[in-house]
Formats: sequence, structure tokens, C-alpha cells
Amino acid sequence: MNKNAEQMRENFLHHLEAEKRFSANTVSSYRKDLESLEKYCLDQKITAWRKLKTHHLRTYAAKIFSRGLGPRSIQRRLSGIRSFMNYLLREGLIKSNPASGIRTPKAPKRLPNVLDVDQINQLLNIQETNPISLRDKAILELLYSSGLRLTELVNLNPIDLNLKDKSLMVMGKGGKTRMVPIGQKAIEAVNQWLDVRSQLAKTDEEALFVGSKGVRLGQRAIQARITHWGKKNGIQQGVYPHLLRHSFATHLLEASGDLRAVQ
Repeated sequence: MNKNAEQMRENFLHHLEAEKRFSANTVSSYRKDLESLEKYCLDQKITAWRKLKTHHLRTYAAKIFSRGLGPRSIQRRLSGIRSFMNYLLREGLIKSNPASGIRTPKAPKRLPNVLDVDQINQLLNIQETNPISLRDKAILELLYSSGLRLTELVNLNPIDLNLKDKSLMVMGKGGKTRMVPIGQKAIEAVNQWLDVRSQLAKTDEEALFVGSKGVRLGQRAIQARITHWGKKNGIQQGVYPHLLRHSFATHLLEASGDLRAVQ
């Protein structure tokens, strides 16, 4: 780049520091990004910012992506270049912003965490037989065995269970009801809980799962109990209700290749 182009860059960085009050670290990041672009322009024999076109920037983005720079880093770098070009545009030094139409590579979506089968068995290994522990085991078994959402589990009533047919009725998103299967171990755990439910539940309480006060167990209380058993049974990562649903879906997919049942 020619000296004039370098001066434009320095004026922009001064603008960020003096007028925008950006930190020294942020300004330093902008400098590195622009120097990287200048090196590319030098290789392409582009000597002035007004000669930089959209297709040049697309090639530049593809080049740094192929060198291993992650999508989020490329997004941040192009954002800095876009800001610089907007500055030049406002100053009347270029006629259009070549970075305006650049689509950056999409950052890959993080896959949800899952527990493997051994960890699931470790989590569900609840030996205590007091009512609270039997209730908690039934909760964990249902969340995993049927892939239930937390709200679906909270809203369950005994009348929703059809243990003979190994199924239960749940109300899902949008108020839609659906039948879901229950695994044999979950059926056994639910039956054990039902045998002692009356020791906790108030006489007129309709909820399947109740707390020590005898009324329906809420979402936070269930989350706290799941966290409790995760720590108590030695699961190293944090355990939460949706983790069991993710694990159910993953294990189902591995076993059958059919994920429609949990969508």
C-alpha cells in the first residue's frame, strides 16, 4: 500500500482511540487486522484503498479461512475492516464500502453435551429407598427413558400414565399432546414411587411428582435434585434436565437411526 493508504489507516486508529474511546487492546486488534489486509493487498498489487473491491475481500476471507482462522475470528476481522471502510466512506476517501456485502463463514453450531451410557447408569444408580430418593429416581428414569422436556415432566399427573401399555401422555410445545413410550426400568421406578407417593402428597394433589410440602414439584426444585444426584453419584460434568433429553436422543439415534420420536 502507498504512504497515503497507511496514513488513512493511522487516522482511523487515532479516531478509534481519541473519539470512540476504544481501549488500547481493542485498537491494537484493529491495527493487526488492517495490517493483515494490507499484506494481502500488497501481494495482490493493490496500492490504494479505493482500488480494493468486494471480490478481493471475498478472496481474502477464503484465504485466511483456509489457513485455519476460525469463523468467529474471521467475522470479527471483517467487522473491523467494514468499520474502517465506513470511516473512509464518511471521509469521502472511497465511493462505496467493499466489505458491505461480504458473507462470513458460519461458525459451527456446538453439539449438545451428552452423557454416555456408563455415565447414565452411574447417575441412575440410586440405592436409597426413602420416598424422596424413590421419587428422584423415577424423575431421572422418566427424563432419560422417555426423552421428556422438563415442563412436560412437571405437568405430569398419575392419570397420564398407562404403565400396562408402557406409555404416557404428555402435553408438549404449543399445547399439543403426544404419547411417548416408557422403558421398563422407568416403569419399575415409577411404580416404586407410586407405592410411597401418598406419604408426601396432599390428599387432593393431582401431580405425579410432589415435594415435601405435598404439592406439585416445580422446575427449579427438579433441577436442584438432578444437580444433587449428579454430584452425589460422581458425574464430573454438570447435570441438568435437558442433558438427559440430549443423551436420550443421541443413544436412540445410535441404536436405531430414527430421531423423529423426540422432535
